[in-house]
Amino acid sequence: MEEDSVMSEISIRSITTQNRRNKKESSSERIGSHRDRSTRHSHRSSRRNHMKNPDMAPFQTSVNIGEDGAQELIEVQILPQDQTWGENTTVVTGNTSDQSISMEDISTWPIGGEQKMGFTCSRYMERIFSLLLCLVAFVSPLTMVILPKLGFFSSTFDNQDLTPLVRIQLLACNAECKGLLVSLAARMLLLALGLWALYFRAPVATMPRIFLFRSIVILLVLISTFAYWLFYIVQITEGTKAIVEGSEIVNYKTVVSYAISFADTLLFIHYIGVVLLEIKHLQPTFYIKVIRSPDGESRSFSIGQLSIQRAAVYVLQKYYAEFPIFNPYLERLPVSKSQRKAAMSSFKYYEVDGINNSQQQSQSRAVLAAHARRRDSSHNERFYDEHEYERRVKKRRARLVTAAEEAFTHIKRVQNEPTNNILDPHEAAQAVFPSMARALQKYLRVTRQQPRHTVESILKHLAYCLKNDLSPKAFLEPYTCETPVLQSEKERDRSIQSWSLICEELLSRPISTGCSFQLIQNDVSLTVFVHRLPHFNIAEEVVDPKCNKFMLKLNSETSNSCHH
Repeated sequence: MEEDSVMSEISIRSITTQNRRNKKESSSERIGSHRDRSTRHSHRSSRRNHMKNPDMAPFQTSVNIGEDGAQELIEVQILPQDQTWGENTTVVTGNTSDQSISMEDISTWPIGGEQKMGFTCSRYMERIFSLLLCLVAFVSPLTMVILPKLGFFSSTFDNQDLTPLVRIQLLACNAECKGLLVSLAARMLLLALGLWALYFRAPVATMPRIFLFRSIVILLVLISTFAYWLFYIVQITEGTKAIVEGSEIVNYKTVVSYAISFADTLLFIHYIGVVLLEIKHLQPTFYIKVIRSPDGESRSFSIGQLSIQRAAVYVLQKYYAEFPIFNPYLERLPVSKSQRKAAMSSFKYYEVDGINNSQQQSQSRAVLAAHARRRDSSHNERFYDEHEYERRVKKRRARLVTAAEEAFTHIKRVQNEPTNNILDPHEAAQAVFPSMARALQKYLRVTRQQPRHTVESILKHLAYCLKNDLSPKAFLEPYTCETPVLQSEKERDRSIQSWSLICEELLSRPISTGCSFQLIQNDVSLTVFVHRLPHFNIAEEVVDPKCNKFMLKLNSETSNSCHH
């Protein structure tokens, strides 16, 4: 009985495990069949609805006309939710993971960490500190001149040992002193313009390391300001001692000269800042090659002597201005209907019944040979797929250009002509848009640009083109040209672009030959390779004027033909 019970338990376990396997296989088959049925049902429903309303345009375009014949309302809707995209179809199954995260949770995350407190502090604190230091240094020469007139340092200028006449002479400002004051005012005006042009502007990037040259300039300003104020206070406060000992008396003219020397020092520091921050890197020294992954788009630029982090900022500026828009939906070429049918009809058949070893070996060899032939011909398939895709894009573009040109011919600008059918640019755009909407939707669908362009943005752009008398090709430029990256509205709407910089060397060090670094943002990565430009040896070569003489040489056939 115990053996029977054990055997029964083993048999029950085997049966349950087999049933679970069968359920999993049947569930996976049901999921695939459900997806096929859903897609077929969407096709049939769309066709059925289209057959029910043959007069209805494919983009639900409706025009309401009033009693007086004037056009009152035009509703245009394109780019509906298309369920025929096989590449973007999402299937929700019951297989979950303990590490899965919903998209609602991801949408609440800060993009790139730009909303963190550390990012805000690093973005603004350094700028605020530099601004305060520059403001103190700029105001210091003026303060040095004003303080004696306001009654400060009375121990020097109001000493009881001095006669009233001497006190007046110490604070008096003669013609020479007034000339120094005018010179100080001119220096301060030039310094203010220079500070405004060099420092009072928004930073283009927040760098992970300190900017060495800017730190040197700020340190020079700090040291100069501290040193000049220290000597100023010491010199003024010891004026009484100088009077008692009979040495040179500190008068107001000396104070003005001291302030002028401080202003000259600040001007020289500003000049050093201009050289280090703005001029030093202008001479091209290296050339960099930027490769974008995963699409492999590349560009090359010349660059001066910069640090690695500043070179990364330069690369990003060039990237957003000169690289084409990265379209992740084009990583796999869109499959046409014929190719999709061929892919769906390629089934493999297996013999369930028992077969002998010789038949099994022959079938395995046949399968391996077929796989090898398919692998060898994969480049052929890729070539023809790319050629077919380019042909489809060119065909849709030609149809789109033709439809746009025909639509623009229906618009005529009216000036001072009384009529009842006057339309503003937005109404005119709504009126002519349905005639080109189908061609535009097909082109956006084949080029996978539907997520970037909405109906409102298209109508707004069309109204602007009609308002300014732009050509149809100028209207189609945002859709037919995908350069630069900032042409995309999603990129323009983000005021902060966060990238991760990866490099084996210290980021504050200057770039050198063989240096490489990587910039990463989500699924896009920019790999940068740095190489030094060669030294060009240009030698002068003088051509002898006697060599610039020629003789016409005719062969026999040419001379005979000319003679006859």
